[in-house]
Amino acid sequence: MWAPDEDVAKLTYFGLYALQHRGQESAGIAISNGQQIVVYKEMGLVSQVFDEPTLESLKGHLAVGHCRYSTTGASTWLNAQPTFRSTATGSIALTHNGNLINTRELADQVATSAGSGELELPRGGLDIATTDTSVMTALLAGHPELSIEESALKVLPLLRGAFSLVFMDEGTLYAARDPQGIHPLVLGRLEQGWVVASETAALDIVGASFEREVEPGELLVIDELGPRSRNFAAPEPKGCLFEFVYLARPDTRITDQRVHSVRVGIGRRLAREHPVDADLVIPVPESGTPAAIGYAEESGIPYGQGLVKNSYVGRTFIQPSQTIRQLGIRLKLNPLRDVIEGKRLVVVDDSIVRGNTQRALVKMLREAGAKEVHVRISSPPVKWPCFYGIDFASRSELIANGLSIEEMCRSIGADSLGYVSLDHLIDATGVAKDNLCRACFDGVYPVELPVAEDLGKHLLESGSGDDGQTAALDPAGLATL
Repeated sequence: MWAPDEDVAKLTYFGLYALQHRGQESAGIAISNGQQIVVYKEMGLVSQVFDEPTLESLKGHLAVGHCRYSTTGASTWLNAQPTFRSTATGSIALTHNGNLINTRELADQVATSAGSGELELPRGGLDIATTDTSVMTALLAGHPELSIEESALKVLPLLRGAFSLVFMDEGTLYAARDPQGIHPLVLGRLEQGWVVASETAALDIVGASFEREVEPGELLVIDELGPRSRNFAAPEPKGCLFEFVYLARPDTRITDQRVHSVRVGIGRRLAREHPVDADLVIPVPESGTPAAIGYAEESGIPYGQGLVKNSYVGRTFIQPSQTIRQLGIRLKLNPLRDVIEGKRLVVVDDSIVRGNTQRALVKMLREAGAKEVHVRISSPPVKWPCFYGIDFASRSELIANGLSIEEMCRSIGADSLGYVSLDHLIDATGVAKDNLCRACFDGVYPVELPVAEDLGKHLLESGSGDDGQTAALDPAGLATL
């Protein structure tokens, strides 16, 4: 946010609150008064990290904020964002949504360039954090002869993978989006300022009007003269299809499509593809709700609420460990026995990744008296891991990899199982197939991947030896994505 006449810290806080669904591990805000940047970040939810006194202490006209969902680097305070680096002329704070696939190559380049004197690193080098975001920040801050804007035009073309960035120096706000535009990034306008955010819902919450999307391959620079655009790469649009299925809020707009309406449309197509005789359509709240509405409308089967969600439990899908995911399933949902007892149910959910949620859910519904449980999924089978910012499992952990629909149905204990087809899902988005990243469904990766040993969530994780030097993990020890 760049807004000299606004309470920037509090507005940034509310913007992050609107984006809490995108990451629940840590949160942070960097703010500048024109002279210096102050960063405050901590592990936890946005509402846990910030309180009134903290926000009151953050004074300035320019801020960037972040709530983290880790895909590269462990879930630790050191890896919380914004990242911060001193430069020859000031400092830089940066936040990142996405995941680079050439992090190791870039880290090696940082080390080599620093050793040759081509790149200037602050004292401590790269060993203070273990993320692709830290590497990007070091690269941007490492060219003392260039402005941040010119440094960005030099560094951004080197990055491969998914990156929606907002970063700042003491006086200027910057935003950049990868040439594929894999994850969303939008520009909004205040009466006396500008906002850049991952979703339009965050613009709504801070009272900003939607101006446009940040274009793929675009660097946006915002200061007292307003926004100006620089292109660092030719656009090759490949927006993430899973944003429409799950990641984005239903009240967000992507490529001029309202996500809620798209999801209702997916549900209608799902009903046409996989009809069943049943008494009640119920969603797995909240992500399955719009598609369940569409399924009920198209099928004529009554829609009802058969599951109660604990509003204070976060998204189990994006928790950092499998143990917490499984615990979260038990905490998150409870059946309404008087609604579902004796009923033939159509249960609509957004996706099946590992199968644990659906297996526990079907069992719970049967124990609550459901006569039949027919599971309908508003995305195709997830068969491939994501390397662009979603922590999908390795292929061996994905239930759809190697199992037929019938085998998956038996595995989760349902009476029937139906997925919307990829073509129908794409049709519901209104976006051309060639302009979407569908890799988790069809294995076609729009940005060519490096060899397997150069990919991994904890690629830059390191331990400290007796001499205090960092030691990289052997590739065989890398955690699966």
